[in-house]
Amino acid sequence: MTSLRSSDEKVPIWRDDRFIRLAFQVVVLVVVLVTISILLGNMNRNLQQLGRQFNFGFLKNQAGFNIGESILPYQTNDTYGWALVVGFVNTLRLIVVGFLTATAVGVVAGIASFSDNWLVHKINLLYVEIVRNTPLLLQLFVWYFVILFGLSQGAEVTRLLGLAFVSKKGLMIPWPANTPGAWIATAALVLLAIAAYFIWRWRVRVMEEAGVSGRPQLLALLATGAIALLIFCFGLGWSFPKLANGNDVVGGLRISIEYAAMLGGLTFYTGAFIAEIVRAGIQSVSRGQWEAARSLGLKSGLAMRLVVFPQALRVMIPSLSSQYMNLAKNSSLALAIGYPDIFATGQTTQNQTGRAVEVVLLWTVTYLAVNLIISLVMNQFNRAVKIQER
Repeated sequence: MTSLRSSDEKVPIWRDDRFIRLAFQVVVLVVVLVTISILLGNMNRNLQQLGRQFNFGFLKNQAGFNIGESILPYQTNDTYGWALVVGFVNTLRLIVVGFLTATAVGVVAGIASFSDNWLVHKINLLYVEIVRNTPLLLQLFVWYFVILFGLSQGAEVTRLLGLAFVSKKGLMIPWPANTPGAWIATAALVLLAIAAYFIWRWRVRVMEEAGVSGRPQLLALLATGAIALLIFCFGLGWSFPKLANGNDVVGGLRISIEYAAMLGGLTFYTGAFIAEIVRAGIQSVSRGQWEAARSLGLKSGLAMRLVVFPQALRVMIPSLSSQYMNLAKNSSLALAIGYPDIFATGQTTQNQTGRAVEVVLLWTVTYLAVNLIISLVMNQFNRAVKIQER
């Protein structure tokens, strides 16, 4: 009877773990809400003392300032809201291209750290150590004032490798022509890339399931690559910059010095960190995988591409996500060298309107949204390459 009576007794609510956990969450939520309300109250009082109200009506007013370069059309009589949109597109232009170039540099540098060539190994080590241990802002100044302006110092136009030109007006590089034929060729390249992906998947499947060599699919891939190379070289109607009328350069694509310096700085700075991620990912693959690949007759390059690197991706992707988000946030340093991104256009808007709170909130939401999208995409990629348990 005593045991039954004791089992029927209820645990006091202050000793119930479920109540304690719920009460703790409620207390934390109350503290957060009180803190936010205090901060918002202080902000409203300060704005009232200045004779202002928190609103975004100023975005409809005429901006009146110029933006040095933009993809979207912009005039000084456009609104502040459109100026911020133009700056945001400039930021995306920098971030997206930076992802591609930084990844290419990082992967090459990471693989080069395993090179048997002494010179390649030491040069790669010197690059990674110098870039990773110096501030990005300093590197941007080097790219802007020393490299790009230094190349054009003493001459209005300097030729680079016989294909490009650099001057204080910008960097001129070869670029596909803006013609219907070039756009058709670009669409053909995209279709060939999709076809090559499915042919490659087909080859892997038949090699795994049927145990065949996959030679017909390999020949199809080689033919696809040859056709794509021909279209790339001759179908895009490349426009090459050339000198005309003294020191004027016509043709090609003109990139501003500010954009080129930002892209170069972000590429090689982020690429150095990606190189270390790639190196660590490759080293995480056991030596037995290398030995198994060599026992099958695969050379070092094929073993890296077909056996080691796909396994290393599972280790690299989470860290790569952080580096991509860092690149997006570091793009805000464009203000230091005069590239008109959303941070620079927002700074000008803030100086003219005095709407510091609203502009800072727009900055916060913008960079937060960009990084959340990057995180979402990389998480999906991570799920795609992880080992599927059966």
